[in-house]
Amino acid sequence: MSPAPVIIAIDGRSGAGKTTLAVELAARLRARHKVSLFHLEDIYPGWNGLAAGIERYISTVLGPLSRGEAAAWTSWDWERHYDGDPRVTLPAEIVIVEGVGAAAAAARPFLSAVIWADSPEDVRRTRALQRDGETYEPYWDQWAAQESEWLAADDVAAEADLHIRNVADGGAPEDVLQLLPYLPGLAQVLAPELSARRGLSLRAERLDARPQAAELFSALYGRSANAVWLDSSNAGVSIITGPAAGGDPADPTVRTAAERSRFSILADDGGTFGQSVTHRAGASHISAGSVTASVDGPFFRWLDTVWGRRAVRAPEGYPGEFTLGWLGYLGYELKRETGGTDVSAATPDAALIFAGRAVVLDHADGTAWLLALDAPDAAEWLDTARTAVQAAAAAAAAAPTGSDTQDAAELAGAAIVGGSTGVGGSSVPVFASRDSGVTYRAKIAEAQREIAEGNTYEVCLTTTLAARVPAGSLDPWSTYLALRRRNPAPFASYLAFDGLAVASTSPERFLRIAADGGMRAEPIKGTRRRAADSTEDDALRTELATSLKDRAENIMIVDLLRNDLSHFAVPGSVTVSRLCAIESYATVHQMVSTIDATLPPGSPRAEAVAACFPAGSMTGAPKISTMAILDHLEAGPRGIYSGAIGYFSLNGATDLAVAIRTLVIRADGDGTAQLTLGVGGAITSDSVPDEEYDEIRTKAYGVLSTLGAEFPDP
Repeated sequence: MSPAPVIIAIDGRSGAGKTTLAVELAARLRARHKVSLFHLEDIYPGWNGLAAGIERYISTVLGPLSRGEAAAWTSWDWERHYDGDPRVTLPAEIVIVEGVGAAAAAARPFLSAVIWADSPEDVRRTRALQRDGETYEPYWDQWAAQESEWLAADDVAAEADLHIRNVADGGAPEDVLQLLPYLPGLAQVLAPELSARRGLSLRAERLDARPQAAELFSALYGRSANAVWLDSSNAGVSIITGPAAGGDPADPTVRTAAERSRFSILADDGGTFGQSVTHRAGASHISAGSVTASVDGPFFRWLDTVWGRRAVRAPEGYPGEFTLGWLGYLGYELKRETGGTDVSAATPDAALIFAGRAVVLDHADGTAWLLALDAPDAAEWLDTARTAVQAAAAAAAAAPTGSDTQDAAELAGAAIVGGSTGVGGSSVPVFASRDSGVTYRAKIAEAQREIAEGNTYEVCLTTTLAARVPAGSLDPWSTYLALRRRNPAPFASYLAFDGLAVASTSPERFLRIAADGGMRAEPIKGTRRRAADSTEDDALRTELATSLKDRAENIMIVDLLRNDLSHFAVPGSVTVSRLCAIESYATVHQMVSTIDATLPPGSPRAEAVAACFPAGSMTGAPKISTMAILDHLEAGPRGIYSGAIGYFSLNGATDLAVAIRTLVIRADGDGTAQLTLGVGGAITSDSVPDEEYDEIRTKAYGVLSTLGAEFPDP
C-alpha cells in the first residue's frame, strides 16, 4: 500500500486526443515522479457499455488507486466482444486516468484535477477512425449517442480545471504542464516543476539603437491577440519640474521624472513560455497555447504563487528592473481582497500576460535590449526581434523630427479629426456621464457631510464617461498613438487583450518594488490645466504650488501611503523624499510627492502590493471606510480605471502606474464597441463643488480632445 496519490483525469468525447495527451503527459511527468496510467477503453464492456464501463472503472480501478492500493480489474476483449484478461494497475505518486467518463460525477470526489479535451466533431471522427480503423466506424454514431446522453446529465466540461482545444500540433503536453502546477490540488506534488521555473536561463542582446517604438511594436506584435506596451511616451520630451523653470538636472525632482521615463517594454504572450490570465470575482483563468486552467481563490494569493521569488539573474550590464514576467492591469474591483466590498465590473478584475521574451528600450542610453527565456524557439525570435529593431531604428533616423512621439499621425493611417492631434475615425464619439453636473455636485455635498461627521477625511469621488460606437469606426491602436502624441506621459501604456484595449497616458506611479527591496510610491493630488499663454500658464502653476487645499489633499494621501508601505517595510525605513513638488505635462500641472521604504528580504511581495492596493490617491483616507462611502456614492464599478498597470518581473521587481487618463475600449460582440473614461477628484471639507467639477473636466480634456469629443454637459 502506497500513500494516496494525486489523480488526474483526462476526459472528453471520442477522438479528442485524450490517449495521446495522457501518454505524452505521463512520459514528461516520469522525469521527476512515479506515474501510473489507466485507459478507460480497456474496461468498457462493449459498444453499448459506456455507462457500465464508468461504473466498473470507479469501483474496481479508481477506488483502490485513490487509497494507494493496487487495482485489479477485468479487461474487455474488443475482438471477441467478451471479458478479457485480468489486469492490475499499480498505485503511484501520480495516477493519470483517461477516457470518456474518466471525470464522471461519481468519479470526481476521487480526483485531484480534471482536464477536458475538445476538438471539432469532424476532427474527432477522423482522428478516432484513423486510430481504431474499420472496427470503430460502424459503431461511431452508436457510441456518440451514448456520449451525448451521458453529457446531457453530467456536464463534465463545466467542472473541469483545465480545458484544452486539442489541435494535435504536439504542443498540448507542454501547455498542460505549464498550467497544472497552478491547481491547488497538484501544487505540492508538482513542486519540482515549479522549482525548475525558478532556475530559468535568460538570453539577452544589447543593440545600440533608438527605434521608433510604435513602429517596432506594430511590427512585432501588431497581429498578437494579447500584447502589452509599457510606454514611456514622454522620454525626450521636456517636462518642467521643481523650482527650476527649465528643469535643472541638479533638482531631485527632475532626476525623479527622468527615472520614471527611462524604459519602455514591448511584449506579447507568444513563444514557449507565453501565458495569459484573467481574473473575475474569485476565479483566475490562465491560458497557455491551447490550454486554459480555472483556479478558484483570491487573485493576490494566485499572484503569490507565480511571482515574488527571484527566478532569473539580470544580464550583465543591463540597467533595467524588468527581466521578463507578467504584464497587464489590476482593476479597481480587486479591492474586495483588500478590505473593500464586492462589486462586479464589465471588464475582468485583472488581466495579465506572461512574457517569456520582450524588447526593453533604454531611452537614456539609446539602446534596445532583447530578452528571451532560453527555449527551442528563442534563437528564431531573437533574429526576428533584432531585424525589427534595426528597421525601426532606421525609420527613426530618417524621420524629419527624430522624435518617437511625433510618429502617431503617420502610423495612425486614417484621416485626422480635430486637428493635428486628433484621432481618425468615421464619426466623433458622443459621451454620456454616469452623473450630470447637478448630480456630481450633490455627491460632493454628500461626501462633505461624511467628512463633517468624522467618517472620513478625504473622498476621491469619481464618475464614468461612456460612449458606444460602431466597432469599426474607432481603431484602438490608432487611438492610442494619437493619445500618446497629444499627452505624452511617463507611464503611458497600450494593452490589448483579445477584444479589450486599454489606452492610458497615466503620469502617476502607484508602487515600485525593486529587485533589491526598495519601495516607492508617488501619489499625485492637485491638478491645474495648461494654458497656451505662457504668463497664464505660469500663474496656474504658481496657483497650484501655493494652494493650501491641494497641499492638504496631497499630504493626507502621503500619510495614508506611509501607513500602507509600513505594513511590510523595514521599521524606520519609510521616508518622504519629495513633498508637494510640481510637475508640468502636456495638458496639466500636477502636485507630486514621493514616499520611499525598504522591503525586508523574504517578504511576500504579492502581499506587499495588496497592502497598498488600490492606490490611496484614488480612494481617500482612511482607505477602507472611505471605499465603502465611495461604493454608496458612485453606485457603480470603476473597472480598470483607478486600478494599476505595469509589470511583475521574474527577479521580484514590480513597477505599477495608477490607471488614470485611461480610455478603455471593449468590443461587445454585437458590432459595437464601448468606450469608457473614468475621471474624478479629491473632496475635502473645504472643496468648492464648481471647482471640483471643473477639475474633472480638465482631467478628461486630454483624452476627449484627442477623440474630437466634448465633455457631456450638463
